[in-house]
Amino acid sequence: MTRGFEMKVAATKALKAAAGFWFVVTIVGQLVFAASVAIFYGNSAAHGNWQAWNSSMTKAYVPGHTLSNSAAAAHLSGAVLIIVLGALQLIPQVRTRFPVFHRWNGRVYLFGAFAITVSAMYMIWIRGAVGDLPQHLGSTVNAALVWIFGGLALRTAMARDFTAHRRWALRLFIVLLGVWFLRVMLTLWVIVMGGPVGFDTATFTGPLLSFMSFGAYLIPLGILEFYLLAQKSPNAAGRVAMAGALVVVTLVMGAGTGAIAFGEWIPRMDLHNNKATDFLAQAIRTQGVDAAVTQFRGLRAQGFPGVYENEKQMNSLGYQYLHSQQWDAAVAVLRLNSETHPKSANTYDSLGEACADAGHKACAIESYSKAVALDPKMTSSVNALKKLATP
Repeated sequence: MTRGFEMKVAATKALKAAAGFWFVVTIVGQLVFAASVAIFYGNSAAHGNWQAWNSSMTKAYVPGHTLSNSAAAAHLSGAVLIIVLGALQLIPQVRTRFPVFHRWNGRVYLFGAFAITVSAMYMIWIRGAVGDLPQHLGSTVNAALVWIFGGLALRTAMARDFTAHRRWALRLFIVLLGVWFLRVMLTLWVIVMGGPVGFDTATFTGPLLSFMSFGAYLIPLGILEFYLLAQKSPNAAGRVAMAGALVVVTLVMGAGTGAIAFGEWIPRMDLHNNKATDFLAQAIRTQGVDAAVTQFRGLRAQGFPGVYENEKQMNSLGYQYLHSQQWDAAVAVLRLNSETHPKSANTYDSLGEACADAGHKACAIESYSKAVALDPKMTSSVNALKKLATP
């Protein structure tokens, strides 16, 4: 009997430790993402480079569309808000020591969750967003679950049924991470598969994305339900098995989080003044593409005096124009990047994609060929050349 009791205690501790491990990794990843969003979009707005908002969100900024731009701003600021408040809401020490703060924080958290999902629905169904119908339906179901779980979390809290309240709050927390889970797992998938297998990067559609649009929140939600069942189960072996599974899931999730954090989120936190991308974007906006290209080449000839130039930032700026279908600007920026970094296969690969999307087949073939010459393992360029060679 004593041995059985000790096993149950050990199993409970193992499950609690595994859940704590998952929570810490998730919160750290979420905070890095939130910092990236706040710094990148805030810094771009402060420098008047509103076009940069389109780098990760289709039509995040549309000149002259005040309502649409306000919805995007509300969505971005709301995302940062709920990430920070959600972390505070689930920390047991905060809940225990500061119950009044916990209650008011929860109310603001619920309001933020409602605001961010409403703005998301506006951007998807009214303004228009990247992706196809299955992806939009997946996002809509996600938003509906946020509203349902949020309402039930509030209802059970008002009824002082705190056991049920915590379960609904956890479910709400999970479904609010849907977009974050999608970004993390998609990054890990591309790394493991060695490229964008299962979807088209140009249209951002494909069976993988259709699956992930639902799986990004339903799979984590299913794992949570198994965890909640293990918590109540008297079976020590079941708790240990759940703890082990949770550790594996956390390690996989942590690998994806680390990859996207160091590859995208952290580089976006660059607060350098006088960035070449800010100068170039402003010149394109005010003077046109040709004048901006001439000025940039003049700065480069002088060694970029007082100007911070970075290959990844230039590449990102080129894709901002590409995603907003400003073909001339996209090709010009990515061509400048390949000229500035002629030994980088990635710059030519990106230029090839811009040329192909702009309908400049000869330019695309030439650029992709240079990318393959520099890096024969550049699968995206190899595949693009095969596609371009097909009549």
